[in-house]
Amino acid sequence: MTAFLASLAFVVLAEMGDKTQLLAMAFAVRYRWQTVMWGVFAATVVNHLFAVLIGNYLTQLIPIHYIQIAASVSFIVFGLWTIRGDKLNGEENASRYGPFWTIVIAFFMAEMGDKTQLATIALSAKFNTLLPVWIGSTTGMMLADGLGIIIGIVLGKKIPERTVKWAAAIVFIFFGLFGLYESIDNRMIAFGSIAIAIAVTGTAIYFMSYRNKKSPDRKMK
Repeated sequence: MTAFLASLAFVVLAEMGDKTQLLAMAFAVRYRWQTVMWGVFAATVVNHLFAVLIGNYLTQLIPIHYIQIAASVSFIVFGLWTIRGDKLNGEENASRYGPFWTIVIAFFMAEMGDKTQLATIALSAKFNTLLPVWIGSTTGMMLADGLGIIIGIVLGKKIPERTVKWAAAIVFIFFGLFGLYESIDNRMIAFGSIAIAIAVTGTAIYFMSYRNKKSPDRKMK
């Protein structure tokens, strides 16, 4: 149950403001919401099964202790990635095979190497289990993208993404730092690693904020 709930929560957070959520919004404007939901579900089930298999296989090659540290660091990276944000690069025009397959192909391709897929790999490795992480991450994707579809249909207007993005990023970074503290046995090394992580994270946030001041605020459709 812990693996399921953690996977659900982290993937929901990772998907907020993510490229694939933006893609779900874009498709919701063009196609029936039922078609979009089924297309997103089909793509997510296959993509995240692939992700949990990779994560589970890693535990057979690398001691779980080191994987947990790497997973904690990856959560910090996901937080920074969330602050940085995503934008669509034409994936909504992916194919000519009808609405359903257009959505499946575009969503699957957009999710490859995306932070929600990488989060699923990290969670599978961290908990060393397949089914709960697979179901949890898939459920999380459907909840987040369902919200994106609702926004795309019901609101139909631009909304600021800054609040959602920063809230998700803070949670990711906090759990990443906490995971480092739990994973490293030596307290001095643990605190030193956390201090370095905080310094690097703060520097990255500063430079991203400086960059954003020079460009117009982006908003989600």
